[in-house]
Amino acid sequence: MTQDTEISKELAKGKFTEEMLADMRALIGTELRTDACVNNEDATRLAILRFCEGIGDDNPLWTDQGYARSTAHGTLLAPPSFIFCCLGSVQVGWRGLGGFHAETRIQFFRRIRLGDKVFARVYFDGFDDPIESQFGGRRIKDYLRQEYINQDGELIARFICSRMRFERGEMQKRAPSRKIEIPHPWTEEEIARIEDLIAAEQPRGAQPRHWEDVGIGDELDPIIKGPIGLTDEIAYVASGAAPVPRLAAHRVSLMRYRKHPKWAFRDPTTHALEPVYSVHYNDYAARLQGAQAAYDVGIQRTCWQIHSLTNWMGDEGFVKAITGQYRSHVYLSDVVTLGGRITGKEIDADGDAVVHVETWARNQRGQECMPGTATIRLPRRATA
Repeated sequence: MTQDTEISKELAKGKFTEEMLADMRALIGTELRTDACVNNEDATRLAILRFCEGIGDDNPLWTDQGYARSTAHGTLLAPPSFIFCCLGSVQVGWRGLGGFHAETRIQFFRRIRLGDKVFARVYFDGFDDPIESQFGGRRIKDYLRQEYINQDGELIARFICSRMRFERGEMQKRAPSRKIEIPHPWTEEEIARIEDLIAAEQPRGAQPRHWEDVGIGDELDPIIKGPIGLTDEIAYVASGAAPVPRLAAHRVSLMRYRKHPKWAFRDPTTHALEPVYSVHYNDYAARLQGAQAAYDVGIQRTCWQIHSLTNWMGDEGFVKAITGQYRSHVYLSDVVTLGGRITGKEIDADGDAVVHVETWARNQRGQECMPGTATIRLPRRATA
């Protein structure tokens, strides 16, 4: 029997054990290997453009060199979320368990400019004790700390990535309780209205949004993503933002899966080996994970959140921090509307004029898919 035949048509169904928990506690504080998960190290024009196309953000500050040169920055910038297409995340431990990205917390310290290099270091910061949940039975929440550094050794961003780990068998048992109508039964009129709203979106751009002009209670202009389609997920993969580890084909992927059989399953329709990551574009894999159909990527949703913020703040604004909690699956055919409301403003400890934002992402069923927060630095009006 070859090792290849040990790859199942099912995803692995591991169980929480005291031995597993002890092994994971021993890893706390470890710096993790990243070589298999790095997608970009250089903020080239095409890398930035490819990423922006993958998240549907055509802000000219990231995509039009002529426009970018005319701004105070004097060059093309990458959106803050570009860090994800350098390294989205890595996998560590929890053999045979399922995982959903549960929460994101990011601090941003500096912009990424055309020609910058972006390097990532990742640390396992630990996990919460297992608890019982109605969603998927026994689960834990773990924490990875990802630090992105430029060619000058300067910290670009610090990303705390939290995932929920669960036993796939229990998640599958509870799947019927979460059943909804998929794909969503859109009418032609509804689709036309949604697409007209998307076409009308505009980044604020060169017109400064001054701190003095923003009031508590002000609403951000919403942006819309969807109906989410298969190509949206493929474009996200092609942007370099998602796979952990990188996706590969033919002999390259075969040799990896023979070395790590739990990274893959054999699709019963095509007989091809598919990675666990294919839950984001393969309905069969998604059902094995306990979901109803293929669904979006957690940090993909965060990229949409950042797109909403950068559209609103204008070229001179700077996102200092964001948080987001991933609730409800966003399935293919869903539409997500992202927006926010100003909840506070102040001169912070760094001397920056900032606004605090409550952010939201809601699907067509009225579910809150990603409640979150943001802190944005805005330019001030010149004083005499």
